[in-house]
Amino acid sequence: MIPESRETWSLHPKLAADTVPVGDLPLSNVAAMNDANYPWLILTPRRGGAVELIDLVEADQARLMQEIAMVARALKAITACDKLNIGALGNLVPQLHVHIVGRRRGDAAWPSPVWGQTPRPYAPAAAARFVRQVQGQLEAAEDFRKAD
Repeated sequence: MIPESRETWSLHPKLAADTVPVGDLPLSNVAAMNDANYPWLILTPRRGGAVELIDLVEADQARLMQEIAMVARALKAITACDKLNIGALGNLVPQLHVHIVGRRRGDAAWPSPVWGQTPRPYAPAAAARFVRQVQGQLEAAEDFRKAD
């Protein structure tokens, strides 16, 4: 298991390139995938070397599940989506991260998975609006810090 130190953690370059920063929860970095086809958030636990959920100590495993539920509720409240897809794949990015995707019947990939679809980057104003909505929902959470 990975120790609780945050000293060696940094966001994987692919995640940094593909997302817009939202903020930080006590364990996880929160980012929005830069794909306007779907409301899509990514939680990345700030634990260096974590690849799998089982790499986290039990307290961090439990905390991650709480944060997933919190962010999923926020996304559902913002989007009124028909379905939430939640998954940790890591086939392309070896750093532990969890996708939370709001799906709507008739969206660009419905009913297929969003992975492998061509992304449609947000217009800057639309990305900022989505990030503000997510931040507004998460501000009630203890220790949430907005991204700069």
